[in-house]
Amino acid sequence: MNTICPILCKKKMEEDSSMHIIDIRESFEYEFSNIGSQNIPMQKLLDTSNNLDASKTYILMCKTGKRAFALANLLELEKGMKNILVMEDGINGWKEKNDPSLIIE
Repeated sequence: MNTICPILCKKKMEEDSSMHIIDIRESFEYEFSNIGSQNIPMQKLLDTSNNLDASKTYILMCKTGKRAFALANLLELEKGMKNILVMEDGINGWKEKNDPSLIIE
């Protein structure tokens, strides 16, 4: 499983608006603070993972990266998906590396 640092993730977002960044936190977490990515909670994404396009790369993020690592591992082992990246340190890492003004609960 591969990771991407928040700095590189931000750069890729700025260069390519079609980047597929999925925030897997629960909706209430996402509503409190987010970076404008798509929100699909972890269980829902797992339940609908057959809808993911195997030709596209997806970046998963959560609060610290732990849930994203767990889900990426499941998707790789159970669904055979090799196109999943995990944003290092999740939204906490984003705040630290890209946007210190971001308020996180």
